[in-house]
Amino acid sequence: MKPLTEFERYVIEQKGTERPFTGEYVDHNAKGVYCCRRCEAPLYLSEHKFQAHCGWPAFDNEIKGAVTRVPDADGHRTEIVCAECGGHLGHVFEGEMLTPANVRHCVNSVSMTFKEIEASEIGNEAKQSTKLATFGGGCFWCLEAIFSRLDGVEKVTSGYSGGSAEDANYEKVCSGNTHHAEVVQVEFDATKLDYQTLLAVFFSSHDPTTLNRQGNDVGPQYRSVIFVHDQVQADLVNAALAELESKQVFNNPVVTQVVKFDEFYAAELKHENYYANNPQQSYCQMVVKPKVDKVTELFQHLLK
Repeated sequence: MKPLTEFERYVIEQKGTERPFTGEYVDHNAKGVYCCRRCEAPLYLSEHKFQAHCGWPAFDNEIKGAVTRVPDADGHRTEIVCAECGGHLGHVFEGEMLTPANVRHCVNSVSMTFKEIEASEIGNEAKQSTKLATFGGGCFWCLEAIFSRLDGVEKVTSGYSGGSAEDANYEKVCSGNTHHAEVVQVEFDATKLDYQTLLAVFFSSHDPTTLNRQGNDVGPQYRSVIFVHDQVQADLVNAALAELESKQVFNNPVVTQVVKFDEFYAAELKHENYYANNPQQSYCQMVVKPKVDKVTELFQHLLK
């Protein structure tokens, strides 16, 4: 690793700032990983980057655990530093609504280096074909049964998203007093099944126009919600919602929430493959089976 230049030391060690629109990575859009200039620790993936037109590289997410937030000495802003070496990166801002994540890491170009995806140690993760999608649309027994049937889906896990770890259990979530939604996390092979198709199945599997309910299942835990894992998913969801509205697919406005994915908590083991293991249970016969049959008819060509 090359020694820091005088200007790099000024920014990274003395918490300086490069002039806007002068940095190497302001308009940079290659696929890869942005790393700390001083210690080479991975900081951001290229899919975290977006064009904020602020004069500095902007990111709406970071590699988990890579960036530390520190109250700025001016008492107004929040500084971000490399979690590995403490090198100054820039500042973080929230509430600007520039992306669905609603956060902007404003980073000095000189605080970073860039590694092409093939050269990165964590690039393999981005190249893997297995991707994640997280959906909530009523009881997770229904969604689990539906998505499990699709060719290209490798695993479906029922669980909870949107709330805290201590509230992630069936009894508490069913009270409607947590922020959790019943969701399924879908692991899928992107070489066989794309995210747009999963969205089509999702919107066909429930009524996205009813607020905090699906049929007789009432409460915020049954809300229609999509937890997006990256900017690509966010853009695809917003495009799908715009198309549903423009084509007036539903008689009433769609109320599906679009939320940045944070954490997923797997449900208790008794909920795993619930419909497959309990096909004669009354709820499965009256609620789950009709939904499975409907989606099966619509997407027969996608079934395993």
